[in-house]
Amino acid sequence: MRKSLTWIACCAVVAAFVGGPEAQARPDYLKAFNAAYPTLKAEAETAKCGICHPEEKKSVRSDYGKAFGTAVGEKNVKFATDEKKLTDALKKIESEKSATAGKTYGELIKEGKLPK
Repeated sequence: MRKSLTWIACCAVVAAFVGGPEAQARPDYLKAFNAAYPTLKAEAETAKCGICHPEEKKSVRSDYGKAFGTAVGEKNVKFATDEKKLTDALKKIESEKSATAGKTYGELIKEGKLPK
């Protein structure tokens, strides 16, 4: 009986790791942001995913994150192969209005602030 419970517990642990949800991290997007805006690198490294995701729940995106996703046009673009595509998307949304009254994303970046 004890061996059976041990096996069941082991199988449950393995199933949790193997069958769990796949990570959806996009570290290449942070690389692109840092390359495009080197003056904000320290702030970006602290904020990390929070640049586009204002909450811990990564399915929630800020207006900036939504604009960037729309400008990129596809999911999980790689920095190593498509750096220009990511940089172009970042530059394209600089002229869009931010959540800060009267400011565009580009104006916030020029002021040394992360877009929101």
